[in-house]
Amino acid sequence: MSAVSKKTGLIVLSMALGLLMATLDNTIVSASMNKVIENIGGFEKVSWVFTAYMLASTSTMLIFGKLSDMFGRKRFYLIGIGLFLLGSALCGMAQTIDQLIWFRVIQGVGSGSVFPISFSIIFTLFADPRQAAKLSGVMGAVFGLSSVAGPQLGTLISEHMSWRWCFYVNVPIGIASMLVLVFSLRESKAEKKPRIDYWGAVLLVVATVSALMALELGGKSYAWGSWQILGLFLIGAVAGALFVAVELKAEEPMLPLTIFKNRLVLGISLLCFCQGVIMFSAIAYLPLYATAVLGKANSNGILTPMMASLIAGAIVSGFLAARFRFRTVLFVNMALGVVAAILLMNLSADMAYWRVIAIMILLGLGVLGPLMSLGQTAVAMSVHPKYIGISSSVVGFWRNIGGVIGASVMAVLVNASLKDSSREAISKFSIPADQSGTLANPETVIKGASQLPADLLTFMRGEIGGAISHGFILSLFVMIAGALVALSVGNARHEKKNDLKHPSDLEAPPSRFG
Repeated sequence: MSAVSKKTGLIVLSMALGLLMATLDNTIVSASMNKVIENIGGFEKVSWVFTAYMLASTSTMLIFGKLSDMFGRKRFYLIGIGLFLLGSALCGMAQTIDQLIWFRVIQGVGSGSVFPISFSIIFTLFADPRQAAKLSGVMGAVFGLSSVAGPQLGTLISEHMSWRWCFYVNVPIGIASMLVLVFSLRESKAEKKPRIDYWGAVLLVVATVSALMALELGGKSYAWGSWQILGLFLIGAVAGALFVAVELKAEEPMLPLTIFKNRLVLGISLLCFCQGVIMFSAIAYLPLYATAVLGKANSNGILTPMMASLIAGAIVSGFLAARFRFRTVLFVNMALGVVAAILLMNLSADMAYWRVIAIMILLGLGVLGPLMSLGQTAVAMSVHPKYIGISSSVVGFWRNIGGVIGASVMAVLVNASLKDSSREAISKFSIPADQSGTLANPETVIKGASQLPADLLTFMRGEIGGAISHGFILSLFVMIAGALVALSVGNARHEKKNDLKHPSDLEAPPSRFG
């Protein structure tokens, strides 16, 4: 094996380790939260442990992608890993829930670098797009693998060691990724210092954080019509409008809006948004369906098939994308999404468990897995090389935005349905009116199943299942829209580009790309 091939393999290994670390983190942490609450308390703020991470990673993703295009991917990948490791170490030492939340912000900022830059390095490392597509599928499989292993690993670590090691475990993986990249990749230096779009970066963060916080807090901490939520939406809208105005005039915009003139880039962005809607909705509500409706002891049995099949879907799509037009694969992907949404809309309390598992496999194999790799590949192959970093960021950005919007809107639909069900239960079972709020909370069924009368338990399980299935109507409309968008992306397919002479070429500064 040549020296170049060895270095290439080491770089891919480094990217896989970094991506494994970042994706493993969320699933491990979710499995350890009970132990965290037992140790440092803060049950009422526990959702912010995840919200803070999501806000930080989503709002910085585009910024890191652009800066990596301007100053070198190696540099900002190492910065991101460094921030992630710092946040991990601090999270492991947290003494209060507030400290843990703020340290998760540091982790999230680092994660905002790892995701987009990992994929952009892969795309610029391999001259043949078909080979890049296959490796992109493997990277997508890393995401699925961590999602499957994370809950079990998190439970094992928190029960036999300490919840703090769920964070400390990131440190050796991250250090290994950093060291491999430091010694295997040379970084070219730009001939002139690019100008940074500071205003664009600030406005992007303000717009993203304000909108996502409104969606996260709406209907939970504050009413949707409250001044707090309306104010956040207003700030997000104003900042978003100013961001677009700034980007149209900036010499080196943080988000080059011209990339969306490409039909494939615009189409993939919309499709990733659609994927985020059904993916986050499923992750948020199917565990609830398994425990509250089907009476399962835990949710791993329902999520594991979906995540395991996601691995296969990510790998297979990488090979399919190398042989078929993007439009063909994307349309099939969205069409299967329509089928999955229809099936999810028919969930019920008496559905056979094997049928539920079959739906999960379809969702992972046909809907979630393919776009995990294909979205990154198609966009990266459609833009100028100097925009590969930002284009890779765009894919993850819109998937996260779609996820938050999807989960928030579905929560509105499910909660509204459960309120109607609780009122019906009050009249049907002669329950005191002051208990309507309790009945509308699925935790009542999960934790108090043995105390509830059998007929009331059966009724509420059926109503919760109906409410969740009703919520997936949003996913159906979104996936139908996605199928139509898929038909509009054009006839693009992989085309082999000029070979790169050395892996270090991927660090070429903007002037060399021009």
